[in-house]
Amino acid sequence: MLTLYDNLSSGNGYKVRLTLHQLAIPYTRIELDIDKRETRTPKFLAKNPNGRIPTLELDDGSYLPESNAIIFYLADATALLPSDRLARAQVLQWMFFEQYSHEPNVATSRYWLTHGFEITPERQTMLETKKKAGQDALAVMEQHLQRQSFFVGERYSIADIALYAYTHVAEEGGFALAPYSAIRAWLARVAQQPRHIPITQG
Repeated sequence: MLTLYDNLSSGNGYKVRLTLHQLAIPYTRIELDIDKRETRTPKFLAKNPNGRIPTLELDDGSYLPESNAIIFYLADATALLPSDRLARAQVLQWMFFEQYSHEPNVATSRYWLTHGFEITPERQTMLETKKKAGQDALAVMEQHLQRQSFFVGERYSIADIALYAYTHVAEEGGFALAPYSAIRAWLARVAQQPRHIPITQG
């Protein structure tokens, strides 16, 4: 059985949990306290030298880190990943966008604000920079979703899962979603997908 090393507060971990639930794949989940640096112990670093969750232990005992790599692996040959070559590349396009333009700003702001970090003047300046970059990313998503229901090919895919994870809790990071009507409508569509679970569910 698959084993997921995870933390319930993590949107990256949530991507994997949501994908596993929606594909009805059984798994065991091990909670690690990231605030206590449980991902930086020698035991965990032997599994993932980058010292981060989520990390998925496969049936053969090998380990796969990085949330978007994990959900791409899980979704292979399923309805969550298109078979068309261009559509698959577009899924990756949005997943790369999520990790480069969205997650470093929206998710990091949320992490600082919800995990008890002291908001020093330096960090406040960084938050303001991340807020502008995060709003830019949300604007790109809003423009795209004004033209279609989901991110790739008018069908729900792991591109939507990747972007949903931190967007639906963006307000916890100080990002108001009220101005983004297309994003809010898309969030509702994602939440209505079969076997959807909330971020708080393991």
